[in-house]
Amino acid sequence: MATSVRGPVAPTTGSLAVQLPLSVDDVEITGGPLGRWQRTSRTASIPLGLAQVEQAGSVPNLRLAAGEGQGDFRGYRFQDSDLYKQLEAVAWEQIRKPDGDYGAFLAGSAELLARAQRPDGYLNSHYQLVKPDLVYAELETSHEMYCAGHLLQAAVAAARAGCAPRLLEVARRFADHLVSVFLAGGNDGIDGHPEVETALVELYRLTGERSYLALAAKLIDNRGRGLIRDTGLGPLYAQDHLPVRQADTAVGHAVRQLYLEAGIVDVYLETGDRTLLDCSVRRWEDMVATKTYLTGGLGSRHDGEAFGERYELPPDRAYAESCAAIASMHWNWRLLLATGDGRYADLFERTLYNAFAASTSADGLRFFYVNPLQRRADHATDRYDGRRREWFECACCPPNIMRTVASLGHYVAGQTDDGLHVHQYVPGTIRSAQVDLTLATDYPWDGRVGITVDRAPGKWQLHLRIPAWSRSTTVTVDGEPVPADPDERGYVVLDSPRRLVELVLDMSPRLVRPHPRVDAIRGCAAVERGPLVYCFEQADQPTDLDELVLAAGTELRIRRTDDLPGVGSTVLIEADAYSVHQPYSGLPYGSLPHPDRTPAIATAVPYYQWDNRDGGAMRVWLPVS
Repeated sequence: MATSVRGPVAPTTGSLAVQLPLSVDDVEITGGPLGRWQRTSRTASIPLGLAQVEQAGSVPNLRLAAGEGQGDFRGYRFQDSDLYKQLEAVAWEQIRKPDGDYGAFLAGSAELLARAQRPDGYLNSHYQLVKPDLVYAELETSHEMYCAGHLLQAAVAAARAGCAPRLLEVARRFADHLVSVFLAGGNDGIDGHPEVETALVELYRLTGERSYLALAAKLIDNRGRGLIRDTGLGPLYAQDHLPVRQADTAVGHAVRQLYLEAGIVDVYLETGDRTLLDCSVRRWEDMVATKTYLTGGLGSRHDGEAFGERYELPPDRAYAESCAAIASMHWNWRLLLATGDGRYADLFERTLYNAFAASTSADGLRFFYVNPLQRRADHATDRYDGRRREWFECACCPPNIMRTVASLGHYVAGQTDDGLHVHQYVPGTIRSAQVDLTLATDYPWDGRVGITVDRAPGKWQLHLRIPAWSRSTTVTVDGEPVPADPDERGYVVLDSPRRLVELVLDMSPRLVRPHPRVDAIRGCAAVERGPLVYCFEQADQPTDLDELVLAAGTELRIRRTDDLPGVGSTVLIEADAYSVHQPYSGLPYGSLPHPDRTPAIATAVPYYQWDNRDGGAMRVWLPVS
């Protein structure tokens, strides 16, 4: 039943997945931004995270729960989850590049968790230390199952890495406890924060224990039936307003909605309940059309970290939490495995290179919690908004980022009985059961991708995703041009290529305009090139950024540089613009017909590279003259 896939998602051999992912180490990323992120995460981000789970309280809290040491509980009630995500990041790194210190951290943490775990399998340091009489009594806010889910995912990762077997023992005891209470025991409670659903499915995939899958299905079926007590934020906040099969649009806390969707697709894949896939696709289509930022960011309201109404996408007040970008990638990946439809790989790519990539500084030591598309020069910061920070009081994002970066190879390609589907283009090697490929490319700076077939069966197919943004595409096989028209799923299909395939995507920079109902940016335009969204930072402009207006019909010119301060290698885009100054007195409104207009050149940098310099103003969208 279980597959040999060593990655975050491993559908069983009996699942309805139309393709299977590869293991984390089946894809070696040797360069480009993704390769740099993996190197930086390993050498800078993960060591920082290992220190912070100690300093911020996650590990000390569990020592106290184990009866070791002295002191009081520190942090949030979900503090344990930071450690679990850190463990998962280290486990994927163990698959990529084994390290004795990482192995020791996994094993030592597993032993600590075993000592802290109650005899009945329950494990949550906050409730064991602070509220022992309220276990499962505050599910609307407790995050008890949410924390359990991250523990399960860490244990699955460690098991697939072949290390720290005690961690899987701890996770299974907790999962069995959840089953005894919420499945066999008849308790209809639901955690206010979805996440455990997809973790339970993955534990089922690893172990074959069907009660884990049954509990995940029950939790999904119970949502939207008024079983979550109101926290004062209303039923939409926790997606408890409608049963999942009836809901048409993404609502409430964005991360919660997106993790729920990932679990819904997982349960579909293993049970065959088509109604789950259909309702999830319906919400995806509505979300993409009406609630998604150009960067792939999701969540337009700081209040409740939530989705807003349709077309409510203000750039300056975008919440676009880093965890929401990650959860969106989880959902899109599962939809891609379920359907093979390239539109999910397109959104995964948009999110990966923009909303997700912007979350981390170039040196890997500072992180965004909130990812706006505009910052004014006089922006006032709070605990989570503003410039990137080394850590947060609520530190859900940094270790989430690290576990994603460590497992990036898992998301590059998928395999089927007849061949290989390449979803993301990276320099490196891909090894599947049937096919070995070497990819040579400077993507996303250049659209040329050379693919050498190192090993292949006599008859097979190579499916290459053609991104929706590529206006013209060429493909050659051993130097001979072949049709480059994508099929209905967005892929060029090549039959049994033998030696060298070259794909050339159109990397011409382009101006994009918003839907007219997105009121906050009506009359504006943004710049894209390839999968990258660009932004204008004050550091690159000859005049006040907030007075810049793009010239209608401007030509977009690219300029490559290897030494942009604080950033390094990048491709800049220049556009003709005007600096428009119109003085007012009194109210900031008037009827002056002729403002001062001075020709200027506006320079844009990839959005993911912003805030690595002076922390000044930034805009993705500029008005068009």
